[in-house]
Amino acid sequence: MLASSSCSPPPLNLLATVSTTTKTQTLTLTRTRIQTRTRSISQSDPLRYCSCGRRHLLAASLLLPILPSSSQAAEITSSPSHIPTCVIDKFYPPKADWYEEFYAQATDMGMISYEAEIAGYKKELFGRLAVSGKSKNIVELGVGTGANFKYYASAADFNVIGVDPNKKMEKHARAAAVAAGLPPTNFTFIRGVGEALPIGDNSMDAVIGTLVLCSVKDVDISLKEVRRVLKPGGIYLFIEHVAASDGSLLRLMQNFLDPLQQFVADGCHLTRETGRHISDVGFSSVNLKSIFLSRTSLISPHIYGIACK
Repeated sequence: MLASSSCSPPPLNLLATVSTTTKTQTLTLTRTRIQTRTRSISQSDPLRYCSCGRRHLLAASLLLPILPSSSQAAEITSSPSHIPTCVIDKFYPPKADWYEEFYAQATDMGMISYEAEIAGYKKELFGRLAVSGKSKNIVELGVGTGANFKYYASAADFNVIGVDPNKKMEKHARAAAVAAGLPPTNFTFIRGVGEALPIGDNSMDAVIGTLVLCSVKDVDISLKEVRRVLKPGGIYLFIEHVAASDGSLLRLMQNFLDPLQQFVADGCHLTRETGRHISDVGFSSVNLKSIFLSRTSLISPHIYGIACK
């Protein structure tokens, strides 16, 4: 016969203590795992997580018990959205409204001579979009005042996303889109930066960038973002001014005036070897040509071409 004492239940106060301790340990362990996962994701993918604690393109994530996986994030960003201000500020220091308005006006009026000289190259380059017939979803980096729209945005079935950190560019870009024949419903302006595009992976047929990589904070990250958003077989069309040849008088002048250029031209660099960056970032093919413009003095050396994912 078994002793009855071996089957007797423990006191109720002991059960309550054990239960409370177990729940506390479980909750502590769960919080630790979430904090560890948050730190891990923030370190491995800083562009997706804002330093101020807001999830890039998903403010509602604060309501979720766990952070979304990378595959879920891709689904969330399949449609364009807005970038948290803290992400933009990381790559594009805040500017006063009067300065952004002045710069937008100066860009709209001050590029007439340049646009006249570069027009032939733009027609050649953007003609590729019409020839392919497949480039319907397009994102233009540094869309600015929309100077490129007249070369490619007249097709009614094009959907164009214009990204620019200067919010004052939007009214100029929208006016240029209408003038080019692009339906207003087919154009979206997003205040953003090239280093953190608010667009899903493998979602764009084409990315356009003209005179953009001279002024982004990080050229390589921006180009990796271009590759990320392009569909397999998608194309990147670019025109950029670049550094002059080493040892030339122009290169010496560029080196000397580069700090001043960055100050007066919204972060524009004179001495970047952008062609090398484009060639090295991992595109399946790059067709790049060098040209020298006669009317632009310090930024006369240019490259233009097409890279394919």
